[in-house]
Amino acid sequence: MSNYPDETRRFTLPIKPIRLADTIAEHIQQLILEGVLQPGERLLAERELSAKLNVSRPSLREGLDRLIAEGLLTTNAQGATYVSENIGKSLRDPLIALMDNPDARTDLMELRAVVEAAAAGYAAERASDVNRSMLEERFNAMVKAHNEDDIDEIGRTDADFHFAIYESSHNIMMLHFMNSLEGVLRSSVYSNRQNLYKHRADRGSQIDEHRAIFEAIMDRDVAAAQSAAREHMKTALETQRAIYEAEKRLEASIRRLSRTDLVASRKRPKQIAGR
Repeated sequence: MSNYPDETRRFTLPIKPIRLADTIAEHIQQLILEGVLQPGERLLAERELSAKLNVSRPSLREGLDRLIAEGLLTTNAQGATYVSENIGKSLRDPLIALMDNPDARTDLMELRAVVEAAAAGYAAERASDVNRSMLEERFNAMVKAHNEDDIDEIGRTDADFHFAIYESSHNIMMLHFMNSLEGVLRSSVYSNRQNLYKHRADRGSQIDEHRAIFEAIMDRDVAAAQSAAREHMKTALETQRAIYEAEKRLEASIRRLSRTDLVASRKRPKQIAGR
């Protein structure tokens, strides 16, 4: 008889097998965690998804049901499955309301200055070959839009380039934070890029700033990537402040001109003699 009953029991307990449904759920959960699957995105139909994952439909359904119960997935009346819109919503909604205020533009730019430098540094250190290929593709698209003087496309490709840097940082918390603000940031990058392009005298310098970030990341030079990102955001912030001040002066001038629409007459009424 063993003198160590607890030890004997420990080694004779049956090992609980890993269920396929749990493996499926954990795989999809990891894709959501890494930002591969975004809030609001629709998953493939069960037949297609089970074929893609090479699993049975009952096991897939069980795995999806687990994620639905955990609030990571949702379904509609037609049975389609989506990544939950509620992921990051508690962070996203209050800030969206804040960023709608024009006076918050500077605050947003300052936030981006901090995050962009960190993201560029991490991207230089951690970007995979797939990330590097994506960065090159998006940088080239931005150069093409710039050469064609297409302001709308410049704004869109600029935003795409910056989000490729966030993805290349391989920092899950940073990625989810930025993804939670994606609508605000894409709008900010897009509108700022258009404004900067219209107002800066040396338009080529904008591409040069992005090229410095891109080349530092591709060279895996962390310090240079951080420095280039900070310099880019510093220049953008200075220009944005100048634009904002010019807009305020223009608004004041318009108000002064419009006062004639509000004043009945600049002449005083004539006084009656003897009074």
